[in-house]
Amino acid sequence: MRILITGGTGLIGRALIDLLLPEGHEIIVLSRNPARVTLPAGVQVAGWDARSAQGWAHLAEGADAIVNLAGESIAGAGAIPARWTAARKRRILESRLNATRAVVEAIDQARAKPKVLVQGSAVGYYGGRVDDVALDEDAAPGDDFLAEVAVQWEAASAPVEAMGVRRALARTGLVLSATGGSLPPTLLPFKLFLGGPLGHGLQWWPWIHIRDEVRALVFLITEPRAAGPFNLTAPNPVTNRAFARVLGKVMRRPSLLPAPAFLLRLALGEMADLLLKGQRALPKRLLELGFEFEYPHLEGALRDLLGR
Repeated sequence: MRILITGGTGLIGRALIDLLLPEGHEIIVLSRNPARVTLPAGVQVAGWDARSAQGWAHLAEGADAIVNLAGESIAGAGAIPARWTAARKRRILESRLNATRAVVEAIDQARAKPKVLVQGSAVGYYGGRVDDVALDEDAAPGDDFLAEVAVQWEAASAPVEAMGVRRALARTGLVLSATGGSLPPTLLPFKLFLGGPLGHGLQWWPWIHIRDEVRALVFLITEPRAAGPFNLTAPNPVTNRAFARVLGKVMRRPSLLPAPAFLLRLALGEMADLLLKGQRALPKRLLELGFEFEYPHLEGALRDLLGR
């Protein structure tokens, strides 16, 4: 297959390339700084401005799939999450909308349309919650900032369906990886024997192992019945308190010292909601189509990632 990937230099994008490349697929990554990108041999890198189809639209011609993961990091680029200033919130939203509109423009210009667009999204679509309500893909969207971003992000890709292109929406949860994302900074307090839940710890964390995340993306590419929204989360989400307990068990460290919610809010502002709220999101539609998780339970996932 010939597959175009936006956001291919991020955590998920790189893991997706590592899964696809050994299978002999032609991978083309779109980057705003192609000269600075370091990717495995065999991966093509093409320039784009992440705002339009100018200069790269021909690459969409006859492609088997486009995977659109482009967008500014929600948590920022540093080890410590960055506060959501008005300017950052605008960049988070506009980076996603601009990139998606560019993809739609390229598909519109292609005479031979791509077979499928796998559109990035997030379980933040359902809003930050502190209840126990199980959320499948039919659940209504929330009304906070991340929900509004996800709703608009998904809607921006909708026009491709009228062009005859299958569209799958990948509502990704908390991706666990040993090489990036939220897990490495979570390990530090446990290493210092200071680990524990965040706030009351009752918020649900809809986690997924990085390998299952990219396997699910490939499933959405190759499964012809896969259209519409899909929760990319493990089938056994846990509360943050349970996450801390399992992580402590795997690391052989205590997990009893909570991080006070008021301190997190003081340090991070609105960004703290990303840690103190969550979603009990379930991958109903993936399971219905026959997708099988390699890591359905948290302890097994953490032991694999941490080599314990």
